[in-house]
Amino acid sequence: MSFRTRDPLHHLMLDDVRGAQKMLSGVARVTAMEGSRHLSSLVGAPVHLKCENLQRTGSFKLRGAYVRIAGLRPEERAAGVVAASAGNHAQGVALASKLLGVHATVFMPVGAPLPKVAATREYGAEVRMHGHVVDETLAAAEAYARETGAVFIHPFDHPDIIAGQGTVGLEILEQCPEVRTILVGVGGGGLAAGVGLAVKWLRPDVRVIGVQAEGAAAYPPSLAAGHPVAIESPVTMADGIKVGRPGDVPFALVREYVDEIRTVSEDDLSSALLLCLERAKLVVEPAGASPVAAILADPTAFQGPVVAILSGGNVDPLLLQRILRHGMAAGGRYLNLRLRVTDRPGALATLLAVLTVVDANVLDVGHVRTDPRLGLTEAEVELHLETKGPEHCHEVAEALREAGYTVLG
Repeated sequence: MSFRTRDPLHHLMLDDVRGAQKMLSGVARVTAMEGSRHLSSLVGAPVHLKCENLQRTGSFKLRGAYVRIAGLRPEERAAGVVAASAGNHAQGVALASKLLGVHATVFMPVGAPLPKVAATREYGAEVRMHGHVVDETLAAAEAYARETGAVFIHPFDHPDIIAGQGTVGLEILEQCPEVRTILVGVGGGGLAAGVGLAVKWLRPDVRVIGVQAEGAAAYPPSLAAGHPVAIESPVTMADGIKVGRPGDVPFALVREYVDEIRTVSEDDLSSALLLCLERAKLVVEPAGASPVAAILADPTAFQGPVVAILSGGNVDPLLLQRILRHGMAAGGRYLNLRLRVTDRPGALATLLAVLTVVDANVLDVGHVRTDPRLGLTEAEVELHLETKGPEHCHEVAEALREAGYTVLG
């Protein structure tokens, strides 16, 4: 099996990934593989989580960045490196440069999460804020490279980057030799390309499945067209895989070595993040949770044992708060109801007593008394409740109806 014979411009072989693994020894952690009983019960076979969210800098990006920068010639190192990123790649380049003694300049978009900006600076990079979207930030970094001679470190579109990311695949085969399916999040495609190449050279029987967010799924139309196709205005909470066009180098490898690309919804992503936090006790960013989202969306589709790569854990606390609320709502943990009640003293207390019996936690209560649809002695109450899941939501609504309340929605 030789990719070199098919595409000499973009060739990568197993030896390249093995060389990257040796280079990363003592630099990148061999991250843990954790079993998930809950996901295993859904799939009907063992499911393991490859915890790259526990990697140094909080994601797999250190692997590729270090291999790329370590491979520079002395004169290139002297000129420094430059990168553009909203988070994970920025931190990977910053730490890799620090370890190798290379000056790094990282362009980040205005409005990038403050913890990611602070971490990138703490790793030793010079951070410049430019642009409001990543495309503007990327253009600024490329212009800086042309003006100064600094080497531009692309987040995914380079063979050295892909070789470094492919070491995740080698670790999976070592840690779980019986694996039958590997799920990996896909943005530009660097991680999927590297993992697919490494795994397929050694175990062509293992299925490698890429996962994209529905609102940022550039690979399905690109694979259908036979070449990278840009999509307009990708939208997803999973900023780590929010890429509008596949890279040329990873696209060729994904087409060769990845068996299937699946897409997941925003509800799937938030539910997966919540599951990782509650069941696995792991903080995972939305992009990192995308393989788990694919399992939740269609658990019977995968032959086990299954390995889901949790590619990163760098989630902004404010975003995490919003996502958790969204995930809880998607999982039936919140219930919003409107009720008609008699507008008299004690009516609200009577209503709340019913909710106490069914163990529903009241988060907020709103009153409407002036709507022309209401009778003279009526009021409308809007309730925001915390519940225990879909069955409990049904139980709460039924208890209110049995108590004589008109449930409007």
